[in-house]
Amino acid sequence: GLTPYEKKKYVWKMLYIYMLGYDVDFGHMEAVSLISAPKYPEKQVGYIVTSSLLNENHDFLRLAINTVRNDIIGRNETFQCLALTLVGNIGGREFAESLAPDVQKLLISSSCRPLVRKKAALCLLRLYRKNPDVVNVDGWSDRMAQLLDERDMGVLTSSMSLFVALVSNNHEAYWSCLPKCVKVLERLARNQDVPQEYTYYGIPSPWLQVKTMRALQYFPTVEDPNTRRSLFEVLQRVLMGTDVVKNVNKNNASHAVLFEALALVMHLDAEKEMMSQCVALLGKFIAVREPNIRYLGLENMTRMLMVADVQDIIKRHQAQIITSLKDPDISIRRRALDLLYGMCDVSNAKDIVEELLQYLSTADFAMREELSLKAAILAEKFAPDLSWYVDVILQLIDKAGDFVSDDIWFRVVQFVTNNEDLQPYAAMKAREYLDKPAIHETMVKVSAYILGEYSHLLARRPGCSPKEIFSILHEKLPTVSTSTIPILLSTYAKILMHTQPPDQDLQSQIWTIFSKYESCIDAEIQQRAVEYHALSMKGAALMDILAEMPKFPERQSPLIKKAEDSEADTAEQSAIKLRAQQQSSNALVVTDQRPANGTPPVSQLGLVKVPIMSNEDQSTAEQVVAHTNGALTIVDPQPPITPSPDLLGDLLGPLAIEGHTGIAPQSDPNMGSGFEGGTNPDALAIASVEEQTNTVQPIGNIAERFQALCLKDSGVLYEDPYIQIGIKAEWRVHHGQLVLFLGNKNIAPLNSVQALILPPSHLKMELSLVPETIPPRAQVQCPLEVINLQPSRDVAVLDFSYKFGTHMVNVKLRLPAVLNKFFQPITVTAEEFFPQWRSLSGPPLKLQEVVRGLRPMLLAEMVALFNSLRLMVCPGLDPNANNLVASTTFYSESTRAMLCLIRIETDPADRTQLRMTVASGDPTLTYELKEFIKEQLVYIPVPSRSAAPMPPQVRPTSPPNAVLDPGALLAGLL
Repeated sequence: GLTPYEKKKYVWKMLYIYMLGYDVDFGHMEAVSLISAPKYPEKQVGYIVTSSLLNENHDFLRLAINTVRNDIIGRNETFQCLALTLVGNIGGREFAESLAPDVQKLLISSSCRPLVRKKAALCLLRLYRKNPDVVNVDGWSDRMAQLLDERDMGVLTSSMSLFVALVSNNHEAYWSCLPKCVKVLERLARNQDVPQEYTYYGIPSPWLQVKTMRALQYFPTVEDPNTRRSLFEVLQRVLMGTDVVKNVNKNNASHAVLFEALALVMHLDAEKEMMSQCVALLGKFIAVREPNIRYLGLENMTRMLMVADVQDIIKRHQAQIITSLKDPDISIRRRALDLLYGMCDVSNAKDIVEELLQYLSTADFAMREELSLKAAILAEKFAPDLSWYVDVILQLIDKAGDFVSDDIWFRVVQFVTNNEDLQPYAAMKAREYLDKPAIHETMVKVSAYILGEYSHLLARRPGCSPKEIFSILHEKLPTVSTSTIPILLSTYAKILMHTQPPDQDLQSQIWTIFSKYESCIDAEIQQRAVEYHALSMKGAALMDILAEMPKFPERQSPLIKKAEDSEADTAEQSAIKLRAQQQSSNALVVTDQRPANGTPPVSQLGLVKVPIMSNEDQSTAEQVVAHTNGALTIVDPQPPITPSPDLLGDLLGPLAIEGHTGIAPQSDPNMGSGFEGGTNPDALAIASVEEQTNTVQPIGNIAERFQALCLKDSGVLYEDPYIQIGIKAEWRVHHGQLVLFLGNKNIAPLNSVQALILPPSHLKMELSLVPETIPPRAQVQCPLEVINLQPSRDVAVLDFSYKFGTHMVNVKLRLPAVLNKFFQPITVTAEEFFPQWRSLSGPPLKLQEVVRGLRPMLLAEMVALFNSLRLMVCPGLDPNANNLVASTTFYSESTRAMLCLIRIETDPADRTQLRMTVASGDPTLTYELKEFIKEQLVYIPVPSRSAAPMPPQVRPTSPPNAVLDPGALLAGLL
């Protein structure tokens, strides 16, 4: 045993090593033991080193809980401060449950010095964040009100931090504290009884002012007229007394108070005069030289747009905002762009969009994509006429082709297709752009599509004959990529169809091109060439087969949704965000149209008409007219009588869950057909007995749907007569972003909707709020975040329930956040593979097993299965042709990037068995991966009665004799 002095020196050296950046995983017991030392020097060292080296989950901290409690309840104030500091820094749930009552007593004690009470308030804040149950809401309202009457500024500031946390979780319990907060602000605004040490550059405790204003934003309103009047007087004083000075530190403090006051003014919906004053003040800020102040001015002016009746005042500063677009600082340019985007309406849309187009030529590459997206949205929302909209989009593509997403040209195609008066003009503009010597490939795509559909409307104009249109388009063919060639082939077929009577020379040229591409290696190009060649020989029948595209069903613009997803609020607005979540779900609700004849296809969810500038008189009884930011949007509740197949629409919608009835969805090699099969009473994948007695039965086989989603990232998870649940997922390293699409298929609402995620221990999952009611014919989108903590085959479960009429439906559905979603395929060479393989010499890092009872499959089918599981098969590494070697990288928080190697040895004479060897640098990962692959190889799908068989390369069906094989039957049961 070391003496206390020696132990203190030893622990100090550990802390020094830690400060140098090295991991210190020794000597922790000595540091913890010093906490119980009777003398201050040793105790201080123990507390400092323990709070530096250990975290809240460390086992050694449990040994110190009693000692820390004794110091807190003791009478030595120095020891109390040391203990409170430790708990406030690294206290976890166990500390919260054990020490919270003692810390509360210190905070409300009148005999303790302010120094101890300050630390007690901040310590209790830490414990409350770890376990909110430690603060009894009913009893703490009055105590909190007493703490807000505190005269000591240090205790008051610490207590206000605690109050902000309490009121953010439950403001209803603290209404009695609201007048106290206003009095605190009055005291600070008048500089009454504020010690000099709490005055920062002449500003009375700016930190306390900001915290108090933040706390007030959690209350929905201020009802008492006297309290409201006092608060507005304080805010008026802040607004009038804040100006830009030369001292940077004073600017920072005063502007922190000012911008929090602005947020509070917007929250309380003050009278228009005060709002105008706020905008005028921000107008001064965006004109100063200091970039930080300009940034904050633009950002807060953008937030002011949320308030009614101030947009006209903000428009007065439009010239200065446009000037900010040319600021050297890209952050300021981004905020100026956001502000211009938000303040745009029908009155200034032309000016703003033209400025954005002009700025596009000189803008940074980092901004061009966002700039082009927002210019396209503004042109769509506030177009005075659709010809101007077409001009803007074509200019956009011409100036920033690389930064224009496909969504933008898809959208202009929709507009042109749905507006007959616009078609000749759009075709003429597309023809003009083709005359340019060098145009972007996106311009080739949109021009080819429009001219293919509508070039016959220009036939009598000079330079627009079918042969000339074909010639100018064919000149672009050698310069485009393989993704554009199918569009050009479609255009050639359309030109051939519109050329009546047939032009033999033109026909011969186009047939030659079709013949050339009939042997193309690209399947899409080859199929189009073959089919168009065959169709074009049918003569007059071609007019019916290749008729004009029907009108697209109107839908909500995907561009607007994309812009919303990409926007990020840089300032902390926790009060506003929390209040928005409390008022309504953050799941996006998309309205639907009423059916015209019978039951419309489910995929027509989410269709909202875009602004239509038409001279036709429309019955107001059948329209819903909504004014949004000055834009007139006409929503027609009646869909087209005959739903049209939407070729481009599937790329635009949020998620076309089932595909349109008029066109067969493209098949996915990783997903079996027949998901829309009949009801299968045995299809509840993991439902309990009570849940299987639901009178509402699922449509299709739930197990097959889950298995298909394990191999792909979007599709249907569950469907019954009333609801359809779709999933769309994106996986990056050990993170996953899923969206649950809940679609109400009926003309009545779904009530009592509840969704609960039951995650396994290795997954951290967070689901956004799900609305309690899904409106008729509507779809809601609920984001779900997933983080993989460690390798495991356990599956998360979605416990979902809803009520429709008298039916109460409850299902438990497995979510496809499975092991292979966190794989990243990687190809390894022989030079990389063999050293790694040899270094992992044996168990537990390398495991081998003979697997029997397999469903027989050819080696090529097994390769396809492995690739679909994100296991990259590396050919040529194993000299035996009957063996295969695969590799992948697994990601989790515990393993980070971990290389996995797999070797499969098969027996050509007996396809029902093989030997498998799996190796990785983590023993748990090796075992879980081996078992996961074995599950995939022995899994025998049970198809639903009406379902089509799975594709053989993904789930090859067993031959009849395999079903009778005892090993196969046993594997199926397992």
